[in-house]
Amino acid sequence: MPSSDLGVFLGAAVRNPKLIGAVAPSSARLSTRLAVVVPSDRPVVVVELGPGTGAVTDAIARRLPEGSRHVAIELDPELADRVRATRPDVEVVTGDAADLAEILRGLGVGPVDAVVSGLPWSLIPPADQRRALTGVAGALAPGAAFTTFAYLHALRMKGARLLRALLHDTFDEVVVSRSVWRNAPPALTYVCRRPRTG
Repeated sequence: MPSSDLGVFLGAAVRNPKLIGAVAPSSARLSTRLAVVVPSDRPVVVVELGPGTGAVTDAIARRLPEGSRHVAIELDPELADRVRATRPDVEVVTGDAADLAEILRGLGVGPVDAVVSGLPWSLIPPADQRRALTGVAGALAPGAAFTTFAYLHALRMKGARLLRALLHDTFDEVVVSRSVWRNAPPALTYVCRRPRTG
């Protein structure tokens, strides 16, 4: 990771300690694990929530076939500007993932082929977690997947427990990965499919 990216990331963490839930951007190992749900066999539409400085963004880009569309939604304006400036092929929206449904409608984005999240779920209020996941479920095309992660040390925190419960309430299939030890801090991923209806 370029030192300039780390500087931008740390600046965001200092500005918004309640919104930046990590001590460093996602590692290459975790980023690759998160991006694995992005289809690579045809042009697709992918939504990324919370790209930060772009570590996961780059992993997604490595999988995207020509003609694909990559929309990234970032709450922090400076991080959004950074991704916008360094990754011109990505459509960056400065906004809140809780407003995902409205944002996608505004962009004219229909069903998407994957949603990849780098959001710090344990720091997000419960009502906003639910709104964001409802938006994700409503955006996925049939057969598409949603992936996100959680830090191992935080799994017992109230926000992390709520996220797990919401994932199981929202999706019929929730697959938990093996631990990704090569990340600071270590993490695991959730891959979710088949949104529940009703």
